[in-house]
Order: sequence, then C-alpha cells, then structure tokens
Amino acid sequence: MKTIPLLSVEEPVITCSTCAACCCRLEVMLITDTGVPERYIDIDDWGGEVMLRLDDGWCAALDRDTMMCTIYDKRPLICREFETGAPECIDERHGITTAYR
Repeated sequence: MKTIPLLSVEEPVITCSTCAACCCRLEVMLITDTGVPERYIDIDDWGGEVMLRLDDGWCAALDRDTMMCTIYDKRPLICREFETGAPECIDERHGITTAYR
C-alpha cells in the first residue's frame, strides 16, 4: 500500500509590512501601565481595563490605512509580548484566513 506524502505548506515570512494585524482583533487586557492614552481604554464586563475596540471589532489604536499601531511606543504589555511570526501569531493568521472560506 502506498502512502500519500504530506504537502509542505511553507509559511510566508511575516514582517511589519506583511502583517495582517490579526492580533488587533483580540481582546487586550491592560495589566501594566505603559502609558496607553485614556481615549483607547475601555472597561470590560468584569470591571477590568482593556483596549477599546470599535464596532467593527478592530482595536481603536490601529491605523486602518497602514494596519500599524498608532501608539506603538505605548502599546500594552500583551501587545509587546505577542511577537510577530510567533506560534500564537501564526495561529491567529490561520484563524482569520480560514474563517472566510
């Protein structure tokens, strides 16, 4: 019996210029003070501070034209730890791309 080899799907290199900002649709809890401007802070159902998301689900600090963070130097700790191209990033990218198939 022959076995069918698995196809290798190579991931594209992810950089700031190829990022789809998928993580900018996730809820971001503010657990440390990084200087996030008040206009980008919301309170969740449990009373915790989170990044404000607009009606379309995207983070309010995301520039929709460039898909880059407008408060990058003051972004929350969670955003700092969510590395571009890390396994969590790849999982989110797969989730977005397969959600609309």
